[in-house]
Amino acid sequence: MLPLSVLGDGNEGIIKKIAGKPEVKKHLENLGFVVGDRVTVITEQNGNIIVKVKETRVAISKEMASKIYV
Repeated sequence: MLPLSVLGDGNEGIIKKIAGKPEVKKHLENLGFVVGDRVTVITEQNGNIIVKVKETRVAISKEMASKIYV
């Protein structure tokens, strides 16, 4: 398992685990990050990571991305 923050542009993976406090997990779930779903890293810009999850592009901080394991 690797954190999403180190996956690299253009790479994809299946979400295996979401770490953090319950409110962080809930926030990520509301954005579409659910264990078992596919996620693709589009690019990294200004300390944020743009990912594709559930056919939607979402920008999250590198800190948030480090809580998502693929």
